Amino acid sequence: MPLSMTKIAYTSRTIEDLRQWVEADEEAHMRTRYRPTRHAEMIGGSLYWIMDHALVARCEILGFDERPDGHWTIRLAGRLVLVDPIPRRAHQGWRYLEETKAPRDLAPGEVAGDAIPVRLAGRLAKLGLI
Repeated sequence: MPLSMTKIAYTSRTIEDLRQWVEADEEAHMRTRYRPTRHAEMIGGSLYWIMDHALVARCEILGFDERPDGHWTIRLAGRLVLVDPIPRRAHQGWRYLEETKAPRDLAPGEVAGDAIPVRLAGRLAKLGLI
């Protein structure tokens, strides 16, 4: 199973903003200062986006390219897949995510958070109630 990573979608206010950026072309490119140590394991995995303290969507990781300035480009598939939101604290940079801990993809037409809003679900989970 490929390794995945999480990152805050800090330039996007909404999922639709994120979708427009990701799906503008066949590939989306994201710059990072350092290449992940386990980058070879991540090709074919996903980058999970954090919004409003929850993992909400993912993009497939296609590869890593070094830039002339010494930074790295993470190449992402130009398709945003919505996932069943799970609470996730904000963090700087990126973090690894094992596939066994990743949220499931939402089926076409399925709406996230129908039953419980994400922030409330996070608080209830901290209390051990869900």
